[in-house]
Order: sequence, then structure tokens, then C-alpha cells
Amino acid sequence: MDAFFASVEVRDDPSLRGKPVLVGYAGKRGVVAAASYEARKFGCHSAQPTALALRKCPHAVVIAPRHAAYVAASREVFAIFADFTPQIEGLSIDEAFLDLTGTERLFGPARGVAETIRQRVRAELRLTCSVGIASNKFVAKIASERDKPDGLTEVPPGTEREFLAPLPVRALWGVGPKTAAALVPLGVTTIGDIARLDPSTLVRALGDHGAHLHRLSHGLDTREVEPEHERKQVSHENTFHDDLTTRAEIEDWLLEQANRVADRLVAQGVRGRKLTVKLREAEFITWTRQCTIDPPTDQAALMFAKARTLLDKFDLEGKRFRLTGLAMGELVGRAPEQLEMRLDDEHAAASARDGKQEAVQGVLSEIRHKFGGKALSLGRGRPG
Repeated sequence: MDAFFASVEVRDDPSLRGKPVLVGYAGKRGVVAAASYEARKFGCHSAQPTALALRKCPHAVVIAPRHAAYVAASREVFAIFADFTPQIEGLSIDEAFLDLTGTERLFGPARGVAETIRQRVRAELRLTCSVGIASNKFVAKIASERDKPDGLTEVPPGTEREFLAPLPVRALWGVGPKTAAALVPLGVTTIGDIARLDPSTLVRALGDHGAHLHRLSHGLDTREVEPEHERKQVSHENTFHDDLTTRAEIEDWLLEQANRVADRLVAQGVRGRKLTVKLREAEFITWTRQCTIDPPTDQAALMFAKARTLLDKFDLEGKRFRLTGLAMGELVGRAPEQLEMRLDDEHAAASARDGKQEAVQGVLSEIRHKFGGKALSLGRGRPG
């Protein structure tokens, strides 16, 4: 989708059309969740501090996120996808891979399907999307970003290397500033430069990661599209344009993510037993830590308290992180009637506390659903 959150806001409020729109929160610690293309002309982008974005574009309109509206729009988009194939792998609320293998007899060539999808999204939802068509996921992903907004790029089989060659090396998955700097002595500035190198040269410079980049530079990617038929977890992640360097910054984002996950658990009427915290370094090395919460919970305060404990198990010193994420897995339905009934005073008191906490979480989630994600949130100072 093109500038998805901002596009939904402009669609729902036509007075915003043509204006630079920032979806996010104002204030010293506010962060841009999405920027319209009008705002991007001034150097504004997602994951940027709102204060910096407003310095670049003082006349931008800042809109508080409406997550329920974006989820609803996302479901409508994915419903259009499902009319053409069941093989849909959602990457996020606004992005997906579709495998059209075997659908040609029903719908014709992939390009026609792509054009129809774009037309339907525009006509039915009054939004735009950009599509990349290729023989594998990596090249399709790059192609989808080639002609944004409202673009369509097809890379015929056998032309993958030619398509990738002139692109900057940073376009490769897994190439951050540090890896790009390490490639400069090898004369690498484009993907084509990597493709021309002997794989052993890259392995000496970058280890196994170098071999992986060499394969990608040739347009080789064997991963299948993996549809998720059953919801296995509820998660929320953020990728940052400017890396996080302190524990306080990481905790701030984990708190935000705990709130988001709690809201979705409440909305779905489920709780989670397994908490996962994910951190990705600037060089795309990903670390995860997990713990079990018993009994299962949908409470943001408890998730955040456990997430802070899990942070103690990461080596944060001197590292820079481009992504944080929080997930709750091993989901179970809410079934209060299954709770063991005991007359033990301590147990009764604990059950009463749990009931109050669940009620509070339900109120918090409902308020955020109606008035936006920051309408009422937990404070980081007292996570319990």
C-alpha cells in the first residue's frame, strides 16, 4: 500500500488532500508512523521524530493514528487479494506476497491480475497500492517499491540480475550502513558490483552473510509464500530510520508495542501464554528472548513488566538497534468459567486483582479503539 496510514486519513478527510500529512504524535518524544507523499518531498518519513519532521515541513498536518481504521482498511485489501489466490503471506498490515502459480487458467497472466487488483483497490477502497511481479519474493519486493506510488513493475524470469544490477547496494535485504561501509573497499556501490565479485571474496569480508548477499544480487531466492491459516500469535514491530542506542529508548517502544498487542488480544477475545521480545541490530542480526506467563494474559502492564525482565538477557552495550518487536503466542480463548474455584483467601484475593486488571485493560483498549492509540496509555515508570 502507498503511505497507507496517511492515505486512509486523506481518504476519510478530503480536506487533507494535497497537504503534507504526518500520522503520529506531536511532542518531544513523538514519532511519525506514516508520511504522505506530499510530506516526503520535504524529507519526512516514517520512524522519524515528529519534531524533526515538523522542522523539515513546518506546515505539515499531524494526525493522531486511528489503528482501528487501518485494520479495517487492511482487511478489505486482503479480501480483494483472496479473490485471486489463497496463497497470501501478509508481511504487515499494508503489505503481502501473493503466489499466483496455477491461477493462470482462471485469471490469465499475472500482470492482468496485478492491474485488476490495483483497479479494485482504487475503485472500492479509494486507496492506491504498488505491485511488483517477479519469479521470487525478493525480486517482487524490490519491484513493488520501484514505481511508487500507484506503480506496477514486472521483472520477467531471466531478467532478475539485469533489473537489480543498477540499484544501490542498500536496496539489498541485510545491507545497513555498517555493511555498506565494509563493502566500499571492495569497490561495491551497486547490487551489480556484488554480483560481479567472487563469492569467496564476500565470505572473507562478511562471513556467511556475504554468501547470502551474493545469492540475492543474482536474484536468487527460494523461499515459498507461506500463508498463515491459523493465527499463531499477536505481535507488533517497529523499524526505525534512526537506530535506537539506549535501553530507555528500547523500553519506550516495547511499552508502545505491549499496548498495541494488548488491544488486539482484547479485540480478539484471546490471551497469550508465551511472550517474545525481538531486537534487530543495525546489521540485521536478530535476537529473541522468550518467557512463559502463567496464567495467560491480555494485560499490557504485565507484558511490559516481563519484557523489561527479558531485556536483561540481551547484550545491549554498544549496540544499535533498527527494530524492536513484542509478541504473544500460545493463544487461548478467554474462558472464565474454567478458572479453578477455591476458597483459599489468598487465591480469592489474587483472582479479584486479576479481574480488576482485566477490566482496566478492557477499558484502556476500548478508549484507544475509539480515540486513538495514545488516548490513554500505561506509563513506563510503573509497569506493574
